[in-house]
Amino acid sequence: MAKRSWQVKLACVWGGELISVLTSSILQMGFIWHITLSTNSASMLSLASLAGFLPLAAFGTFAGVIVDHMPIKRVLIGADLFIAAVSALVAAVSATGALPVWVVIVALFFRAIGSAFHAPAFQTLTPLVAPPEHLTRLAGVSQAVQSGGYIMGTAIAAVIYPLWGLTAMIALDVLGALLATVAVMVARLDVGGAQAAGEAKAAGPVGISSRVRALLRETAAGYRVLRAYRGLFALLWCGFVFTLVFSPISALFPLMTIDHFGGTTTDAATAEIVFSVGMIAGSALLASTGGFKNRALTVVAATALYGAATLVAGLLGPNGYVTFLAMSFLMGVSSPFYSGPQTALMQEKVPPEYLGRVFGLYGAIMSWALPIGLAVSSLFADGVGATLWFAGAGAAMLLLALATWAIPSIRTIETDSERAAD
Repeated sequence: MAKRSWQVKLACVWGGELISVLTSSILQMGFIWHITLSTNSASMLSLASLAGFLPLAAFGTFAGVIVDHMPIKRVLIGADLFIAAVSALVAAVSATGALPVWVVIVALFFRAIGSAFHAPAFQTLTPLVAPPEHLTRLAGVSQAVQSGGYIMGTAIAAVIYPLWGLTAMIALDVLGALLATVAVMVARLDVGGAQAAGEAKAAGPVGISSRVRALLRETAAGYRVLRAYRGLFALLWCGFVFTLVFSPISALFPLMTIDHFGGTTTDAATAEIVFSVGMIAGSALLASTGGFKNRALTVVAATALYGAATLVAGLLGPNGYVTFLAMSFLMGVSSPFYSGPQTALMQEKVPPEYLGRVFGLYGAIMSWALPIGLAVSSLFADGVGATLWFAGAGAAMLLLALATWAIPSIRTIETDSERAAD
């Protein structure tokens, strides 16, 4: 039998991913509503958010080493089944009576551990099976899968939770993980881990301390590989600054709608949905066009568009809700053009045997930027006000776009195919 085409393999995996993201989004919203209704505590919601990001920040880089040493199929299936097992345990606890909030927070923590392995494996897969010239457009398709699953999951959760409660959401999540596992098996992936497996076999059995030292050594090797690509490394830290500025904006969306524009919770939800629809539109546009030939220019233009839309949103008066929706749509459109080309550049330039570590490192650094940005906004946003914060963040993003393009290694990232010296 002829080997399956790379399009069929990716279609199988992405189809399963869409279902998995859909059901995970449904359960994620269910967990948030359960905590909100049970405690009515902002601090408990913050603790839940911390439980969701901490494993990504703490384990992301080390998870990348595992991804580089194992077949991609095994990592994807293992992560999906692990997340499904966590959800099943929550269902078992829920079946005994009232579901304690602490169980939900612990579940969020362990589900995030599974995601710390799944995310770099998923990003590593595409360049291992697809031709390099398609990577940017495929990044747009991947973004559309993620955004589409999130939007549909949020909408479906609003229907399921009041009708059938959290137990039905948990059951759907387990089913989604199992279907994603079947999709990976049907794809018959045969990439990743071969070289590492051969090296491990040649090395023979080793002790725990030796494994730990090897893990740290290889994690550092992944950092050095990324550091050697000066353009990618500079983009990484520009992305860190972007995430610092962006994270408070996402948290302040409801305040802008309700407090400044005098809207309702429905209006706040509409703004979030419009942003997500913009992400899908941007993903489709990126998938069809690929953006600028110089992908660094695409990233810079996306940063500038996001900044301009955020700045305009912050300057609107109390009657500017409709314009705010338009700016939210533009913010969403710009997001895939910011992240997609960066993903494609790393997939194309980083050697395959280091991709897991590089994506794990990237995810870990971005995960640390989120709480730092939120912590800063929690200290100053109430005094400054949401509108002024939006305007200031937008101006900062415009300056960041100029600063990013001013870095020579970023401007020439397409032509600098050779790694620079450390």
